[in-house]
Order: sequence, then C-alpha cells, then structure tokens
Amino acid sequence: MKIFPKSLKKGDRIAIISPAGAVEPSQLEKGIEMIKSKGFEPVLGKNLYTKFSNGYNYAGTEEQRTHDINWALNDPEISAIWASRGGYGCQHLIENLNLKGFTKNPKWYIGYSDNTVIQSYLLKKGFASIHGQTIKTSSFGVTDESYDLTFNILKGKPLKYTLKSNHFNKEGNVEGELVGGNLALVYALLGTKYSFDFKDKILFIEDIGENFYALDRMMMSLEMAGVFTKIKGLIIGGMTNMGDEKENKHYEDSFDEFAYKLISDRISEYSFPTVFAFPNGHIHNNIPLILGSEVSLKAGKNVTLTFK
Repeated sequence: MKIFPKSLKKGDRIAIISPAGAVEPSQLEKGIEMIKSKGFEPVLGKNLYTKFSNGYNYAGTEEQRTHDINWALNDPEISAIWASRGGYGCQHLIENLNLKGFTKNPKWYIGYSDNTVIQSYLLKKGFASIHGQTIKTSSFGVTDESYDLTFNILKGKPLKYTLKSNHFNKEGNVEGELVGGNLALVYALLGTKYSFDFKDKILFIEDIGENFYALDRMMMSLEMAGVFTKIKGLIIGGMTNMGDEKENKHYEDSFDEFAYKLISDRISEYSFPTVFAFPNGHIHNNIPLILGSEVSLKAGKNVTLTFK
C-alpha cells in the first residue's frame, strides 16, 4: 500500500517547476491563473523559465533543475508539486533527489510524459502521484474536465471512471496497484533500479510520436523482460501522432487504430484483462490517474476503473 499525501485546503501552496524541457511564460499563464481560481497559491520555481541548450532545450542545467525539484519536495510550506511540462531531462535528476523533508510531509507530484521517471522513483520509495495534465498543456485547448478531476484528487474526492468498451479489449475483472505512464520511459527504465515493480500490478501505458516499429520494439522489450507474465491487467491510453504523418490516416487520432493492433498482437497470448482507449496521455482529454493507488478494473460491455 502506497502513501497518499494529505488533501489540500484553500490557500495551500502549489510549486510549479520545470524538471525537463524549457517553457515560455506565455505557455503557463492560463494554468497559473487556473490554480489561483481554485483557491490555491502557485509558487514558481527559481529556474521555472531558465533555458539551457545542450542538444535539447532544457529548463536549466541539471544542477538548476535538481535544485528546483529538491526545493519543491522538501519545503514544508509547499503542499503539492506540478510539473510545467515533460519533454526530456527527468532522468538527469533522479540520482540526486532528496526526500528527507518529503518523507515527513508527503505531497502530490503532478505530471505525465517524461515525468513518468520521477513518478517511478516516488513509487519505489512508497509514494503515490498523479499522472495527469501538466501546466503547459492548459494553453493547448485541452478539456476543463482533465484539470477539474486533478483538483478533485488534490481535495481528496473519490475517483471512478466508466468508459465504453473497445473492440480490442480483453474482458475480465482484476484488482491491483496501478503503475506505469509513458511507454518510452517505462521502457527506458527497464533493467535499472528505478524501474517499476510489475509483479501483480495493473500497468498503464501511453505514448506519442513513435514510429510503429519503435512501438513494437518497446512492447517486445517489455515482453522479453517478463513484464507480461507478472502483471494482472493492462490499460492502454493515448497513442497519437504515430508512424508517418503522410501515410497514417489515423495520425491525429487520440487512439491510433494500427498502434492498438500492434499492441493487441504482441499481447495476444496473455489472458490478463486489457483495456484500450483509456483517456489519458498526450491527448486533449487527459483525465488523471493515481499511480500507486489500489484499483478495481472491470472490463466487460462497459469498463469501470475504481480507485480505492
């Protein structure tokens, strides 16, 4: 059973940090105002808007980004941490994370994409986190629901989803701890001490912008690592901008049909319940999941996912 941070109350402070890619102030304005409108106080990390180019446009050097995340994790006046965006760079930080103050005062960490690395680290230490919209995505016209539901989690409200079934689904009922996130990062952590513990877990995966062969390669790596013999269930979220834009008629779709077929084929010999087209990932309706939560997954004519 993972440790859940305490619920937030009006006036609590939410740190906004950039652990990976660089952001512009204009990209965060809407999200920052939204936090204020919900009654919380956004507190900006020192290097939130810093830029450092080193083969990629990072939000500061490794030292600068590590400084900000360790400040947010350990400052007793901070009640939650919200990543400005993903991109690439979170792997630079995890060797130097400090949880000394965090363990005494656990707080929600919110993000997705590259933030899967931080969330996997927190799970290894026993702490749940929120896999949901970053601050930057609020400027992209994403659904209000995806943020409202995140604030509901912060306030301690129960979470339950009911969805339509997908033709790729495998029916069944299962209970277990939810782990996972962005498939590319789940794959990148395989074989490291920061990889998720998959035994008896329900695995969630999503991705964006991968060639189909790369998607298949990642699924094969999970298979060869024994992941599919360990998990109790699988949830597949958004798969968008996959393959070649000129050749893939589903390129802009949130739930790419051919990507789903590749995944379905790769797990065909396994009998665990499987749910496709869950609305979480690099998509406009990116509704939050609680990584580390015990969940009940029921896949039949409809799909229900209940967080305990």
